[in-house]
Amino acid sequence: MRVAVVWNNDYTGVINQFGQPRPRVDDRETVEMVMAALQEGGHETLLCEGDKELLATLERFMPADRQARPSGIVFNRTYGIQGECPCSHIPAMLEMAGVPYTGSSPLGHGLATDKVITKILIRNGGVPTPNFRVMRSGTESTGDLRFPLVVKPRYGSTSRGLQFVDEPAQLRQTVEGIVTHYAQDALVEEYIDGREIHVQLLGNAEFEALPLVEYDFGDRENRLLTWEVKCTAAAAVPSVCPAQIGSNLARELQDISVATFRACHCRDYARVDLRIDRSGRPFVLEINSMPGLGKTSSSLVNRILDVAHTRYFGTGITKSFLAH
Repeated sequence: MRVAVVWNNDYTGVINQFGQPRPRVDDRETVEMVMAALQEGGHETLLCEGDKELLATLERFMPADRQARPSGIVFNRTYGIQGECPCSHIPAMLEMAGVPYTGSSPLGHGLATDKVITKILIRNGGVPTPNFRVMRSGTESTGDLRFPLVVKPRYGSTSRGLQFVDEPAQLRQTVEGIVTHYAQDALVEEYIDGREIHVQLLGNAEFEALPLVEYDFGDRENRLLTWEVKCTAAAAVPSVCPAQIGSNLARELQDISVATFRACHCRDYARVDLRIDRSGRPFVLEINSMPGLGKTSSSLVNRILDVAHTRYFGTGITKSFLAH
């Protein structure tokens, strides 16, 4: 099958450089791995830039057949170039052009990107999440929030701007810094002291939870996955997979992760980040609608593609080929 892997590497393919630029994401290693996995799966691949030329490129690579049915699919790895909710831009283009693709829709990406909306949706669905407030200035009241607190940009990604705050004077300075530097509201939530677990889900109507991952902070004073921890080798925190968690708690984490996935209208695959407090209670921090794939196996890449194909056409790729 023709599979176009779409990413954002060259940020110049726009009409104007205008508005809020999206921080660059170095996804080269992941994209190369995805390309190799798809080729190993027997697919014809093309690597494409997610910019204003994308639709013309796709029309040449995967033209519609005589019944105007898609002759290929996009494996989407785009985080966007600029503007609001940039990770939703390529999915919106593909929706408009009638091109199937992996991963969440513009709606799903938008809901997951807005951490405040995520928390409102999941809390309305009975999913536990830390108490929070949205702050636009450092002088606003924190209400009944209890210190210590975690402060982050409302629409941030990769934990950019995430900070630990343990007293009011520091909170005022931190909120003002986020509002000024990121040009957006600050999400202020209670810090959950305990274990951090990530649950990656695969599926749509039915779900498979991949082995749970725990981050081992050891005796570190800062027990948060900040941008530095996630993106710099010197500050990296070791992960344990599978996490050493009892079966009942693991099932609870999977259940509330699925509820989060559904509340945010995600599709195909996503990662839910949770904390377990000292008494064993889980809390959802956020959901990532297009998580990093790291050193993911070839089989998982092809399963993601198969899940998306089934969502569109009612059958997996292999079965579809056999039928024709």
